Amino acid sequence: MIVIAGLVIGAIWGGLQAKRRKGKGFDIAQYAVGYGIAFALLGMVLTVILERLV
Repeated sequence: MIVIAGLVIGAIWGGLQAKRRKGKGFDIAQYAVGYGIAFALLGMVLTVILERLV
């Protein structure tokens, strides 16, 4: 669940970041995908850490 939330939040954040920098459609998509992947990986690490502690 954390991974999916990280993916969605990262994609939204990346898209907004690119839009703020006046990016075109492909720029916005690239930022959204990049941030989404980064946040999903962060969520994956967080999930593994939480599972190991519980």
